[in-house]
Amino acid sequence: MLPSSPRLRRILTAYTANQLGTWFGTVALSVAVYDHTHSAIAVTALFVARFLPALAVPALVARVEASPRRGRLSAIYAIEAASAAALAGLVWRFWLPAILALVALDGAGSLTASSLLRAEAARADPEPARADPEPAAPSAHGANAALNLALSVSVVVGPLLAASAVEAFGAPIAMLIDAASFLICGALLIDLHPYIEERIGTSVGARLRAAWEYLRETPSLRALLLTEAAALVFFETGAPAEVLYAKATLHAGDLGYGKLLSAWGVGMVLGSLLFARGGKRSLGAMLTGGTFAVGVAYVGFAAAPSLELAALAALVGGVGNGVQWASLIGTVQRLTPRRLHGRLMGTVESIGALCPLIGLPLSGLVLTLSSPRIAFLIFGLAAAAATVGFLRLWLGWRAASADAASAAPLASLEHPGTSDSGL
Repeated sequence: MLPSSPRLRRILTAYTANQLGTWFGTVALSVAVYDHTHSAIAVTALFVARFLPALAVPALVARVEASPRRGRLSAIYAIEAASAAALAGLVWRFWLPAILALVALDGAGSLTASSLLRAEAARADPEPARADPEPAAPSAHGANAALNLALSVSVVVGPLLAASAVEAFGAPIAMLIDAASFLICGALLIDLHPYIEERIGTSVGARLRAAWEYLRETPSLRALLLTEAAALVFFETGAPAEVLYAKATLHAGDLGYGKLLSAWGVGMVLGSLLFARGGKRSLGAMLTGGTFAVGVAYVGFAAAPSLELAALAALVGGVGNGVQWASLIGTVQRLTPRRLHGRLMGTVESIGALCPLIGLPLSGLVLTLSSPRIAFLIFGLAAAAATVGFLRLWLGWRAASADAASAAPLASLEHPGTSDSGL
């Protein structure tokens, strides 16, 4: 599972530290803001402040890639470390406006760094972009699988470690742990140089236009991102509903809610392992199947008469979640030239961060007008509709791959001096 390249191992270690550190910051700030304000609106504002800077992530990625100077990525982590240390002081001497401003800065840095790490890991793939992503490239698949497993494990253990630290040492110390994790990331990646030379020049605007032009000229990639955005909106609607579902519908209390979250987290780890072992499987099939599994889980919540069956549905949903996101990343990378990987990863991270801003209010509206069971049924059917979109894309890629395979022998006959092992 660990990459064979020392460089990729350092990227994986930094990515894991980044994800775990983010959980320490998220839990510590959520607890501190609620303890000081006793306001759900203030806690919501905290998450909105973290999500909104996602709009700037592609531009920030382009700015880093435009600079020939080394150490730019480590500088981002240094800024994040300084922000987390300042937040530790602001949690102690509480001032909400300054906290929200620094959370926005930290969120932009975290998403930018994750995008660049994803792109750097994917550049181990020596193949050019293709019109279809079938089959997966083994080197890029292994790197994505390792990063996805790290993400899934951090989702399971990160909140537990962070909550334990906040309870034992207090929110300011947890924030300092967050700051230390970013310093570790910066030290590990001090020699990483994500500079991308472009014939169009070093202008950030020109680089963003190049990415936009590629999106405009590649309908399959554009359709993929739009379908994923729709799917994520409905994936995110489930989070607030789970609390009411566990406590009011199943009457399982706080412990039951925790069991549902744990089952989903275990499923994510299993899904990550399944993706890792699926190097020869179709990315389109895994993307479609993962989306469908999340929809099935939500429909399962709607129908489950007991906590045990609901936990089984959560396990299925977690498996789908673990497969789906990694498959999306791999598919985007396969459809994109390596020089644009960073900017497209920034776009993907932006989509992942902004969709909750739509999904969470939508969930609240549906829950206000109906019961948790009806809400999950609606969310599950909506996710199933997104599955249809991914299925159509996958079938199109299969057809394109088959056409390319059938054309290859004809090309060999027409140009007998060439072979598939050449250019």
